[in-house]
Amino acid sequence: MVGDSWTHRLARLLVRPLVGTRVTPNHLTTLRLLTGLGACAALAAGDRGLEIWGGWLWLASAFLDRADGELARLSGSSSAWGHRYDFVCDIAVTALFFVGVGVGWREGAIGAWSIVLGLTAGAGVLAAELLAERIDQANAETGEKAYPGFAGFDFDDVLYLFAPVVWLGWHQEFLAGASVGAPAFALLTWHRYRRSVAVQQGGQQHEGAKQDEAEADAEHLPHARSAGVARPGEAAEAADSGERARKDGARGAGSE
Repeated sequence: MVGDSWTHRLARLLVRPLVGTRVTPNHLTTLRLLTGLGACAALAAGDRGLEIWGGWLWLASAFLDRADGELARLSGSSSAWGHRYDFVCDIAVTALFFVGVGVGWREGAIGAWSIVLGLTAGAGVLAAELLAERIDQANAETGEKAYPGFAGFDFDDVLYLFAPVVWLGWHQEFLAGASVGAPAFALLTWHRYRRSVAVQQGGQQHEGAKQDEAEADAEHLPHARSAGVARPGEAAEAADSGERARKDGARGAGSE
């Protein structure tokens, strides 16, 4: 499904000159991975100057996540392997963002507990991303997303906000909230996944029941006809013929 968010449109415009060149979508995905890891490493250093650079690297990484997919669509080079590679890079970089913030905050007021917060938030993000991907795959035919966008933005465009959070120095408070919010979000996604599976199973059972009923009718029909039992249509046709014969007989008697 072609994305139509604002960032998709911008990425589509910027990668169009790369179509037909040696640059492939996987090259951009690898660059997205490297810039994302660089951002996480900068945040883990605990140095304010490196954190600012980490914010810029993160912003570039988030945009490259859009660019690789758009290049794949424009060049007709989409592949199952490329999608898996892109997905693994996405969830790894996003989870490691919180781990990096936690490591960088280790000299703060809560000490090494910040690393625990980072790991908790990262695990929650990882679980939510995996479950959301399963929901999206299950709804591939309809294109319905686990978390649809709004106002021209995709749900995961929220990743762009991580950069200004870092620049403003709010990333430690952000981590504290994410250590609770990310696991809660994972539980919400799990609930949606279970509901999606239940709906699919219910639809399959309904279709199976309809097919069994049709097969039973088809099997019963020859036996019914051999026993002299007419189908509903045949019975109605016979009744109409009898009614016409009765009327004709009545008219013949009257003319005599």
